[in-house]
Amino acid sequence: MPTFDDVRSISLALPEVEEHVTWGTDVNFRVRNKMFVIGGDEGDHVSIKSNLTTQADLIDLDPETFASAAYVGRFGWVTVNLGRVDRALLEKLLRDAWRSTAPARLRGLVPE
Repeated sequence: MPTFDDVRSISLALPEVEEHVTWGTDVNFRVRNKMFVIGGDEGDHVSIKSNLTTQADLIDLDPETFASAAYVGRFGWVTVNLGRVDRALLEKLLRDAWRSTAPARLRGLVPE
């Protein structure tokens, strides 16, 4: 069962990722100041940037693990229950989110 510390370590291992705190409690990770994941140290859920197709597929796959994210779900963001998700899938979702946010020059630094 992954934790928010796993989200942090996976995210910060990607090129040019910075950790920010917004709204006083929400921890988010950004590449070139563009957010791709948001959560909190004490939380058991994170919201990850995705697309509408992947979001729908994940929710269909396991609606207890995945949900449309509040406020940004209409853009494809997906909320992930850390207590239920497999670490390998979490890592893939985070890398895909980073890849969809990072500029092309950076994307080439991380193998698919």
